[in-house]
Amino acid sequence: MKKLFTLFFFAATLAGTTAFAQQDKSKRASPPAKASEMLNNGAVVTIDYSQPSLKSRTIGKDIAPFGKIWRTGANEATVFEVSKDVTIEGKSLPAGKYSLYTIPGEKEWTIIFNKTWNQWGTVYKEELDQLRIAVKPETTESLKEQLTFTVAKNGEVSMEWGKTEVEFEVK
Repeated sequence: MKKLFTLFFFAATLAGTTAFAQQDKSKRASPPAKASEMLNNGAVVTIDYSQPSLKSRTIGKDIAPFGKIWRTGANEATVFEVSKDVTIEGKSLPAGKYSLYTIPGEKEWTIIFNKTWNQWGTVYKEELDQLRIAVKPETTESLKEQLTFTVAKNGEVSMEWGKTEVEFEVK
C-alpha cells in the first residue's frame, strides 16, 4: 500500500509540475508580449500576442504565406481589445475583444478582427469576422527578428516583422 501511495504521489507531483511548466508562457519559443496605449480620444487599445521569430524564414513563403489566412502571431490567437467604440481606417469596430488575423500579401494585407478571441490561433471561422480592412505594407531598413506590435497615442497601430511594417489607424 505504501508503494502504491508513493507511486500515486510521484505521478501527481509530475503532472502538477508539467501543468505549471505549460502555464509559464515566458518559456515558450514564441514568448508573450503586450502593446497597450490610451489614445488621445480616451479609448484604450491593447494587443496581447505571442512573438514568433523569423529564424531565417521568409515572410510570404516559409511563414505567414501570401494569400492565406495567418493567425498574426503564435500560440493562442492574438487578442485585439478596444475599451470604446472606435473606427479603424474609417470603419466602425464596437468596444470589445477580438482575435486578430491577417491575409499577408506583397502589395496588400487584409487585417481581420474576428469575434471569437479566446481560442487557439489556428482556429478561424470567417463567418465570425466583425471587420476586415485592407492596408499597404511598407518595407523597413532594419530587420525585426520577432513580431512586434506598437500602439501610439494618435491611434497608429504598427506591426513590424522582418523588414515588413503594416500600419492601421484607430480613432
